[in-house]
Amino acid sequence: MTWHLGRWAAFDTETTGVDVEADRIVTAAVYGLGGAQPVEPHDWFVDPGIEIPEGATAVHGITTEEAQTKGEPAKGAVDHIADVLVEYAMTGSTVVGHNVVYDLTLLDRELRRYRLPTVDERLGDWPMYVVDTRVLDKHADTFRRRPSKTQGPQQLITLAQVYDLPWDDDNAHGASYDAVIAARVAHRIGTLAHMTREDWPERIRQVKRPRYRDFNGLSIPDLHAAQIEWAAEQAAGLQAHFRKTDPNAVVDGSWPLRPWVEPSTEGAPA
Repeated sequence: MTWHLGRWAAFDTETTGVDVEADRIVTAAVYGLGGAQPVEPHDWFVDPGIEIPEGATAVHGITTEEAQTKGEPAKGAVDHIADVLVEYAMTGSTVVGHNVVYDLTLLDRELRRYRLPTVDERLGDWPMYVVDTRVLDKHADTFRRRPSKTQGPQQLITLAQVYDLPWDDDNAHGASYDAVIAARVAHRIGTLAHMTREDWPERIRQVKRPRYRDFNGLSIPDLHAAQIEWAAEQAAGLQAHFRKTDPNAVVDGSWPLRPWVEPSTEGAPA
């Protein structure tokens, strides 16, 4: 079976911000999809325990008051999210998401915050394979330009447009919607990888130096390993671009999880 036809655990979060070290989960979704099995939806609405900034509310529409009223306590929620992801991984599913390194790292920090076992600790020696549509798409279509000043070349809405998937602005930036769209993008990319160029849609045939065929015939473990290299290459390229104006710019290319650094105790009271 080719890698895009197996069982997915589609994962996404909506949060209080973009800092994986400090921000918190507000909603999360893990959807079991594909593999000729029924859809299995898992959704969480979480009280993050901190104020939700107006900027974050503008993205996902959830206010602090709503999260406090309707959300479950964060400790129990993140514990359950981790358990569900691990169960899928240990039964052969592949975790899929868009820029999923963000979601996996944020979940890791939430678990550490509440002194709960991390996903890696729960897995033990069992592997968890990941497919990241942002990494795959960037590798396949490296030279795509921004569709507009406000829309990036690898945003999820852009990928939906490129791969001819419907996009609903009212549901976008909801964890369940974004998780499912990411899985559908991954399936489209995998389908293209296993087609001849002559059979590609016109939009894809016009791509400058496409590399979809790099994904052809790979096993899930091989695809996972390749994404580690591609993510590092992409980060290095972005860092070089940023350093044209900021010599100290750093872009972390770790994937699929940013490394944990123990907080410094230097200067702390004895």
